[in-house]
Amino acid sequence: MTTAAQSPFKSDSTPSNKCGFTLMNNQVGEVVAQVMATKPNVTVTWLPSMMRVDAIGRMDVIYDEISEAAGEEPGWFNSAEFEESMSTHYGRMVHEDDRTIMFANPEDAAEFLGFDLVARS
Repeated sequence: MTTAAQSPFKSDSTPSNKCGFTLMNNQVGEVVAQVMATKPNVTVTWLPSMMRVDAIGRMDVIYDEISEAAGEEPGWFNSAEFEESMSTHYGRMVHEDDRTIMFANPEDAAEFLGFDLVARS
């Protein structure tokens, strides 16, 4: 009798408590990745055609930090510039005037999204 090895790609519905996004491998994406790599709960993985940015719980992409690192005036980097450089994301994403916030858990984003977490009958 033979047995098959367990697949590393099996289904797992356990919450990861992670959120993240991928960035295009261009000048802006590189600056965003470098800034995010300095954050305590963020891991950046540099790949040949993109950068992957993952965080535990919550991460804030603060626009003026990116503008400064790029050598630009405050206000240069914004949600439109971020969306243009970002390929995809996972977790809840909230754009504010000065930052984009990523949440691993939808409940943590409830107040920003206007969700009422009180059960109603």
